[in-house]
Amino acid sequence: MATVRAAPMPPEERRVAIIRATVPLLAEHGRAVTSKQIAAAACVSEGTIFNVFDDKDDLIRTAFAAAIDPAPFERAVAEIDAGLPFEEQVIAAATLSQQRVAHIWKLISALGPLHHDKRGGPFAHSPALTALFERHRRRLRVEPAEAGRLLRALTLALTHPMLSDDPRSPAEVADLFLRGAAMRRPRPKERS
Repeated sequence: MATVRAAPMPPEERRVAIIRATVPLLAEHGRAVTSKQIAAAACVSEGTIFNVFDDKDDLIRTAFAAAIDPAPFERAVAEIDAGLPFEEQVIAAATLSQQRVAHIWKLISALGPLHHDKRGGPFAHSPALTALFERHRRRLRVEPAEAGRLLRALTLALTHPMLSDDPRSPAEVADLFLRGAAMRRPRPKERS
């Protein structure tokens, strides 16, 4: 019986498939991941990897850059149902932000400091979060872009294992973002 081979992929599709297969392996094995593991996960030969990438370091750099690319986060935030109540939209955004923090932290922990951007600085502007908050501008004390930065910063602070012993749920992050940490004042009693 003859072996059936899969149809060859166009080079760019092959490159994307290799990158997608590499990211979870980097989170699991770090730089110790082997080209054999990557080839098996991507369903390609080891030689194919090196036809597409200069070397393993080139693949790791490329996969890391793809993993931290904000475009998938932006698309996911843009897809949050605008018909949901504002609080639920914020919880959904906090959920996506938490997932991104956890994913990037796991990769950086596995790979070490060699692959992350050492420039630092404030969070980049999130057009999708700005658009979400723009729809609810009347409920904000700050500009929509600033609300997006504040939500991401609070999510990072309440999620990152180096900053929080007890990570908060997305609902708790959203509640702190929307209402702050202060106790609500009791309502004054009405006079009879």
